[in-house]
Amino acid sequence: MTATTTYAQTQSGPDARTEQSSGKQGRRPFSYGRLLAWAAMIVITLITLFPFYWMLRTALSTNTALAQAPASPLPADFSFGGFLRVFGLQSTEDALAEGGSGGSLDFWRYLANSVLVSTVITFCQVLFSAMAAYAFARLRWRGRDAVFGFVLGGLMVPTVFTLLPNFVLIKEVGLVDSLFGIALPTMFMTPFAVFFLRQFFMNVSREVEEAALIDGAGKVRVFFQLILPMSTAPIATLGILTYITAWNDYFWPLMVSYSGSSRVLTVALSVFRAQTPQTGTDWAGLMAATVVAALPMILLFALLAKRIVNSIGFSGIK
Repeated sequence: MTATTTYAQTQSGPDARTEQSSGKQGRRPFSYGRLLAWAAMIVITLITLFPFYWMLRTALSTNTALAQAPASPLPADFSFGGFLRVFGLQSTEDALAEGGSGGSLDFWRYLANSVLVSTVITFCQVLFSAMAAYAFARLRWRGRDAVFGFVLGGLMVPTVFTLLPNFVLIKEVGLVDSLFGIALPTMFMTPFAVFFLRQFFMNVSREVEEAALIDGAGKVRVFFQLILPMSTAPIATLGILTYITAWNDYFWPLMVSYSGSSRVLTVALSVFRAQTPQTGTDWAGLMAATVVAALPMILLFALLAKRIVNSIGFSGIK
């Protein structure tokens, strides 16, 4: 009995000690620096998210209660009236009773205008920028580098300097107060988009492209059937960034659109805010509309954030 026990301990002893030592090595020792880093990260996250919480808190309050308790951390007199006014589901009497402006916001029309403009800008800009980037990265033609340097020079021109020339152009062609006039200035390409995609195309293996050319494929076929499928990561990243930029644009649509038929959501929010200045701003309705307007972009970024981060450090196919 004793011999058997001793033999079992001898056989299992080294393995048990190995498991214990590996378990100890797997645990990270306590560090005050790591604890401080986590605490700082949590504080920064809370500071970043606090404006979104305050916006939601204001949207779930009534304007009358907000005037009485402006610093309340919780919704003052909890109500969905702000969201009901945004979607046109609240009567004027109920809106005025809650301290609202009583004005109407054609939310779905403005939302459709924003979606249409952002989609057209994103699709066309990514497509044309990819074609230009492929020409700068792969095609050999006289003056290529000089033209590319001229395109990069556009990155140094502030956007405000291009507003007046673009407005004069849009007015001369008769596209003022139209969705196409809003989308046209940034619909074809931007210097950043061309530079962004060119850096990826330059790292694509030339052997793959040359093999396709030997098989009889032309440059156009190579671009659409070979280069674009291999470039889904940077194209998706550029598409997301372009869509968010077009969605949040305010000053240019404000200059071009004069009526509800071409008004996008960002401009509509400012009009809604200034509808009844004599009764005060309908902060609950305005914040509710802002929450609804920001929700699509928040969901889009949350779903595709990993792809964006992973695509920043792409290196092409070696």
